[in-house]
Amino acid sequence: MRPVAVVGIGKTAFGAFPDRDLRSLAVEAGNRCLEDANAQPSQVEAFYLGNFAGPSFVGQNHLAPYVAGAMGITGVPATRFEAACASSGAAFYHAVMAVAAGIHDTALVVGVEKMTSQPTPKVAEILAGAGDSTGEVRAGATFPALFAMIARRHMHQYGTTREHLAAVAVKNHANGAKNPLAHMRKVITLEQALNGKPVADPLTVYDCSLVSDGAAAVLIAPLDRAAEFAHRPLIQILGIAQISDHVALDTKDDITTFAAVRAAGEKAYKMAGLTPANIDLAEVHDCFTIAEIVATEDLGFAPKGQGGFFAAAGETSLSGSKPLNTSGGLKSKGHPVGATGVGQICDIVQQLRGDAGDRQVAKHSIGLAQNLGGSGATAVVSILGVVGA
Repeated sequence: MRPVAVVGIGKTAFGAFPDRDLRSLAVEAGNRCLEDANAQPSQVEAFYLGNFAGPSFVGQNHLAPYVAGAMGITGVPATRFEAACASSGAAFYHAVMAVAAGIHDTALVVGVEKMTSQPTPKVAEILAGAGDSTGEVRAGATFPALFAMIARRHMHQYGTTREHLAAVAVKNHANGAKNPLAHMRKVITLEQALNGKPVADPLTVYDCSLVSDGAAAVLIAPLDRAAEFAHRPLIQILGIAQISDHVALDTKDDITTFAAVRAAGEKAYKMAGLTPANIDLAEVHDCFTIAEIVATEDLGFAPKGQGGFFAAAGETSLSGSKPLNTSGGLKSKGHPVGATGVGQICDIVQQLRGDAGDRQVAKHSIGLAQNLGGSGATAVVSILGVVGA
């Protein structure tokens, strides 16, 4: 398999945009990506769309050619990928595999979701469809309830506290406040996070990601052609893996860990020839604050059970030993579900290029993105690095 590079990135702002439709968001991100790569629509050989629930949120099916055609991209394969919150992470994985295998030389990957077109109860119902509809959903479980159970069990087994959860929220809000494209650019205090409106004990509103609209896009090409598109540090995909697991939480052996994340991380590290110690920064899937803590452990950044303590000690801050979610994460940046995975790749590339502004970390040669679907049924881990660094 040949080496693959990210040669262009583009994002919309994440937020609530009542006057925008799904297609306009996706087209904006895609066009920004092509402009960033100095590429034309005619140079795209395959189009991959990550979208979780466009048919339910906005009533539109056949989404990949619907978006690609609006960008002037026709006459090529255009395919939609659905893997819950990991939809665009999965689209990115399959695009990378196709380019690495030599099937295509260029592939455009777009992730998009338009969620705010529905009232909050309907959004919760649609999102619940990523769970087990015959079991946990029928019993009334929502994702806040499922992740609250994960948090409670983690607290019971490892001594994790609400202060640890709040530390994640405070840190991510601080980062998001410096991100001009973030949904919620609001600094919060530990006291605010602890006293937030209860959602599902022990989680408060400050522990939960946002219902957002938005889109993100990346263009990939063989590394030996990357210089044709980009005139900045070349960014190579060093390792990537997608792994699946059971959907329902009650079928897992241990709900304080995500087996798919562990396996995807191990496989991506092996492909890249790296260890967790080599990763300078990461964007991890903090759909809830406990999810960031678990990801910290599953990816090997902290020992099992120590993720909360690691966060509270400031190790995951911009100046810490392992900066996590420098973008603000899903918690502050926003979580337009289908856009999240590709959005993470854009955020890592921005850091690796040294273009993250006030959020730029000092050491930025190798970054990792971890995208989670549902309560761990899908995981995509991607490792990217600056060529020659």
